[in-house]
Amino acid sequence: MKKIKFSEHVLPHAVAVIMFLIVTLFFFSPVFFENKTINQHDINQHIGSAKVLRDYRATTGEEGLWAVSMFSGMPAYLVNVEWSNGVVAWTKQILSLFLPHPVSSIFLAFLCYYCMLLAFGIRPWLAIAGSLAFGLSSYLIIGLAAGHNARIGAIAFMPLVIAGIHLVFTGKRVLGFGVTALGLALHLRENHLQITYYMMLIVSLYGLVQLITAVRAKQLNGFFISIGILVPAALIAAGTFFGPFWAITEYSHYSIRGPSELVKQNVQPPQGLSKDYAFAYRVGLAEPMTLMIPNFFGGNGSKYFVNDQNSSTYKALVNAGDNQLANQLAQNSGAFWGLQDPAPYYGGAIICFLFVLGILMADKKYVWWLVPVCVLSILLTWGDSFSSFNYFMFDYFPGYNMFRSVTFALIIILFTMPLLGFLGLEKFFEKGLNKQTKKKLIIAFAATGGLCLILILFAGVFTLLKVGEAKLPPWFLTALQDDRRGLLRADAFRSLAFIFVIFILLFFDVPKKISMIGFFSFLILMITLDIAVVDNRYFTKDNYQRKRGVTFFEPTAADQEILKDKGYYRVFNLVDPWNEARTSYFHHSLGGYHGAKIRRYQDLYDSAIIRNTRKLIADLQANKLNFNRYGVLNMLNTKYVVYGPDAKNVIPNPDANGNAWFVKGVFQVNSPTEELGKMEQLNTRDIAIVDRAVRSARNHARSRSRGRRRGSHGRR
Repeated sequence: MKKIKFSEHVLPHAVAVIMFLIVTLFFFSPVFFENKTINQHDINQHIGSAKVLRDYRATTGEEGLWAVSMFSGMPAYLVNVEWSNGVVAWTKQILSLFLPHPVSSIFLAFLCYYCMLLAFGIRPWLAIAGSLAFGLSSYLIIGLAAGHNARIGAIAFMPLVIAGIHLVFTGKRVLGFGVTALGLALHLRENHLQITYYMMLIVSLYGLVQLITAVRAKQLNGFFISIGILVPAALIAAGTFFGPFWAITEYSHYSIRGPSELVKQNVQPPQGLSKDYAFAYRVGLAEPMTLMIPNFFGGNGSKYFVNDQNSSTYKALVNAGDNQLANQLAQNSGAFWGLQDPAPYYGGAIICFLFVLGILMADKKYVWWLVPVCVLSILLTWGDSFSSFNYFMFDYFPGYNMFRSVTFALIIILFTMPLLGFLGLEKFFEKGLNKQTKKKLIIAFAATGGLCLILILFAGVFTLLKVGEAKLPPWFLTALQDDRRGLLRADAFRSLAFIFVIFILLFFDVPKKISMIGFFSFLILMITLDIAVVDNRYFTKDNYQRKRGVTFFEPTAADQEILKDKGYYRVFNLVDPWNEARTSYFHHSLGGYHGAKIRRYQDLYDSAIIRNTRKLIADLQANKLNFNRYGVLNMLNTKYVVYGPDAKNVIPNPDANGNAWFVKGVFQVNSPTEELGKMEQLNTRDIAIVDRAVRSARNHARSRSRGRRRGSHGRR
């Protein structure tokens, strides 16, 4: 048995955990030292949508499977259901040192990435630097600020799964089996299948490279033995997730990811999301440049030059001589000029430099695995900006049309860049500084630092304008372009400085001449500063709130007025009803906030509710409300319409149909499309609309059932 040396086998890992803890504590210091919490928009919406289910659980001790307070009711599977996976949840708490949710996910990202880098043979001190780069990448921090806790949690455990798989393929099969099963169970519990899908793309390409390597080395037996070990590990992990997975699989057919009934005859119903919906959030062709230069496109939409008295734009507006025109143009003084308006996903200038070094120096099997994965990541994030590729993927690649927000695919390259970068740096230290490694260092610096230098010198070649901005006054555009150019150049210079410092230290072999530990400490510090400072541009003190000062769910005067009614009814909030779940916190709502609505309800909204809503708003503006005209809203038992927080903004609906009612007649139609079309035209209190095809199918099913019962009586 190998003797354990404290300084070699224990101390580096203890230092790593302590350092990850310190970075977490200080980066999220208001949570730990000021009794604050992160103000997460999506989590507030989730609390609103889940309240009725939590109340039911607290009252009965049972799980509710139907969320009655959102979208006129929907399955609770993806809203708030507690599954019997307490052991996995407890394990997560232990691994996170019982840090508060959701900041614990960043600590776990550090820890799991550190384990993965160790599994790939990276020395602990370098692994610390790589782990901090991954966990602090703006992708994770921005996602946390938005409240995408499940996504960030699933990402945090991705490295642990890859670590286990790699351990199995490198001969440490027992350890790899355990790490894979644990990592995958923890990952699946976060229940974000889009991230799981991206992880499987990484794993699939890893497996392909391992297969090719095994074929070349004539070691196929070892490859299949490894697969044979990983399959039961995956099955054990999947077993802990079986309940949620089964429910999601069952529901997906009926959600907006399933087919719609509203299709033309003889046309195959489409599966999955529509292309417009799936590619609504994507990046422009040049926007991945923000991985190295965060302000390449001006940052995000929260920065306006009109607020900076030193900016050229501000001075131009002050000197315009027309206050009305200046006020109008101030709305166009935003720094961002890209395709959309997310905060930039920054990977780190040093990481980009090391990534190129890794391409040149890491073992080819890793290069042939990780570089194609990175390219695929960029291609996917382009969405319909590169429609020829992504429409093909959407139409033919299994399962791809079930997901939206293709910008999420950037996690693939943010995951792989530090891995390949530190594989290359580890190989650099193994080979030492020589003529060949110096040449590769120069190439890596030329590719990254040289690009920064080109952008500094030639930033003026870019238009620096959004679509439609060219119509603005020339004097205003000149000032706006000057400010945007200044942001681009400043960040290009900043990235160049970080890259240059690390390049110089490596090129002149400073680590060996002074101290390896000193260099590693400096590298950790530089990477942390590089990325954390950019994070703080988009994750500021404004992202926090007092725990006891949360007012989002305090009932408004309108809520209190409606709650006087103790009956069963629904409320229609006219203020962005399909993107808010605050109403669901207090009332049964027609609207809500969820990415997997029932398909039939979405069809009802698209074809009937939206038209009823337009009529209602037009009549409200004309002061000619007539609730008899809004048959679909009445059918949904909309007893109150609200359009603001004051009690005077509550409009009672005396014509709501109620919980149940008798109709005077039945109107038969021939298709679901005709059914929805007639629903808006007829009085839903008096007339029920029935699709002949559905009715015929049900009658046929009843006849078959009665026939089977008669047959069984005859046999008896």
